[in-house]
Amino acid sequence: MTASIVNTHKYPFAFDDPIVYPGKQGKAGDTKDVRLHLPNVRGNVPSIQASRLRTMMLEAHRDPTKILAHCCSMDGLTSRLVEEAGFPMIFLAGYPCASSYGLPDTGYIAMQEMCDKIQEAVRQVSVPVMADGDTGYGSPMNVKRTVESYALAGAAGIMIEDQTWPKRCGHTKGKSVVSRGEAYARIQAAVDARNDGLDIFVLARTDSLILGWDEAMTRAKEFKRIGVDAVFVEALPDADAMKKAVQEIGIPTFANIIEGGMTQNLSAKDLAELGMCAVAYPWRLVAAKLKAVREALESLKESMTVGAPPEILSYAEVCRGVGFNKYWDLEEKYKYDANGITGVMAPTAVNGAGGK
Repeated sequence: MTASIVNTHKYPFAFDDPIVYPGKQGKAGDTKDVRLHLPNVRGNVPSIQASRLRTMMLEAHRDPTKILAHCCSMDGLTSRLVEEAGFPMIFLAGYPCASSYGLPDTGYIAMQEMCDKIQEAVRQVSVPVMADGDTGYGSPMNVKRTVESYALAGAAGIMIEDQTWPKRCGHTKGKSVVSRGEAYARIQAAVDARNDGLDIFVLARTDSLILGWDEAMTRAKEFKRIGVDAVFVEALPDADAMKKAVQEIGIPTFANIIEGGMTQNLSAKDLAELGMCAVAYPWRLVAAKLKAVREALESLKESMTVGAPPEILSYAEVCRGVGFNKYWDLEEKYKYDANGITGVMAPTAVNGAGGK
């Protein structure tokens, strides 16, 4: 039997779009002056999406009933599905992006590959896209170039961390961090890239909790002084540690929940009440993909000597999911003959017979 997947649960935290757009004016093709009010801009060159992301983060930081809970994605399709499910932002995290190449999150992915992922995602979604910048891929000068490149690729936010290279998932064994001096230089370069160029939300991550609480707080507070937008202390163990970190750091503070990882598995609502501005779920879609693909392959093998392979989703649902409906609508709009354009925009109905 075909299983139909629909969005039945409403995203539980409300964030209003802070940007007011003027209505249509004049005739199509005419030039016009447009004035936009962009709140909470920090970069030299304003960015609509960075303004949106920063405004939501600050709203969640100030309101314990709200949190930017987001499921991390890995490509254009999963990013679009995340937005369709009602999530207000996209996070291209290192773990899922590495997994999309069939690789572990151990520093295999390079800057340009992540820029390609950013462009892939921003073409599919309308919400702000944050992307994992890992360690910045080299010296502080490399960090600066990475931040600039991510912003130009369309990212509204970037995360830079203080692990040694090659870095690894913060909940796996074998990680280590650079010296305070190198960590501060990386973050200063990231903030300078934002301040001197295109605006982008800068999230500073520290994995230095492996050296003790005082070291993690020292680094987090220095990141705050340098001028980051938010801080993420990786692998905080429980609710008490999270609450204490929020109070000591004093600016928007991130959390992440890896089911079965080193951090206590709390609800997004509980994390909001602890003061967290955002929580990422970086493993969820990776786990779902592994499980779904393996189950699909097993059911296909099982059917081979029994009968027709079972249908997972209907033909119409698969076509709709990958974007054929929108493509077919555009095909109708741009139909032409020898004398000119003949097409009109008309809704396309897809059915089990292929829409014929």
